Amino acid sequence: MAKVTRDDVARLAGTSTAVVSYVINNGPRPVAPATRERVLAAIKELGYRPDRVAQAMASRRTDLVGMIVPDARQPFFAEMAHAVEQAAAERGKMVLVGNSDYLDEREVHYLRAFLGMRVSGLILVSQGPSETAAAEIEAWDARVVLLHRRPDAIDDVAVVTDDVGGAQLLTRHLLEHGVPYVACLGGTPSTPSVGDPVSDHVEGWRRAMAEAGHSTEGRLFQAPYNRYDAYEVGLTLLAGPDRPPAIVCATDDQAIGVLRAARELRIDVPGELLVAGFDDVKEAGLTDPPLTTVASDRTAMARAAVDLVLDDALRVAGSRRERQKVFPSRLVVRRSCGCS
Repeated sequence: MAKVTRDDVARLAGTSTAVVSYVINNGPRPVAPATRERVLAAIKELGYRPDRVAQAMASRRTDLVGMIVPDARQPFFAEMAHAVEQAAAERGKMVLVGNSDYLDEREVHYLRAFLGMRVSGLILVSQGPSETAAAEIEAWDARVVLLHRRPDAIDDVAVVTDDVGGAQLLTRHLLEHGVPYVACLGGTPSTPSVGDPVSDHVEGWRRAMAEAGHSTEGRLFQAPYNRYDAYEVGLTLLAGPDRPPAIVCATDDQAIGVLRAARELRIDVPGELLVAGFDDVKEAGLTDPPLTTVASDRTAMARAAVDLVLDDALRVAGSRRERQKVFPSRLVVRRSCGCS
């Protein structure tokens, strides 16, 4: 069966191939409603499928949005990627996802790959402040929006959460339960000190502890962001002689690991230990006990990131602060903190 072409659609609709192109691409010129309906009817009758590769070569852009995340196996990044995919679909775009695995070279690999594919834009959940990644973005003159974190090395439009404020809310809430202090499960020695959400969670914890007149000395513990390593850290921490009365974790995944460690050690949560996380992944409501945490509007953040990466008018010049869209944090109270 012969391949249906744009010329075939134009002949059946009684119009030019240029008008067919305007209908398919929603521009750049307007098409009268009646003519548009004839073109769409001809496309449906003939079963015409536009050649996306040819369109991309002509426009030097594809219908693709690239997205790079540190690790899509972690629930937070999986949920964020899904929200971005839904928002992009509303704009007629598809999303390609690459995992950096918290490695600079992997991040740069996907940057080069996606930009070489002429994606319409790139949403970057950067694993850290990479000078190489920044240079790559500048060399390609790419449309990039930073999501979730803003590395100091990359000065592009960013969509982030008020991580410091959220951690302060969370720590204050735990202190209000009457515990003598709150310990913090932060990141690893390689966690950047600037532009990293986990570092901001630790900073919010420090501020809330200082406000209440409590020392943080010796009360910050390091753990990778995933539940499996946090579980191992939790076993050691909770079995020790100086077991803390409350722990605020930098991520929900860490908190899930700590809850598992407490259960194995027969430590009652929240009777003997208060535990809280950060991110409000869907699984947080299904832990035993359900996890108190901090939430942000991931759906709205994803939509903002997609809009910013696709719409030049929204990518206004200005200071670093003016080019950053900050979404508020919200305390989500469940039983792991002692609330009913």
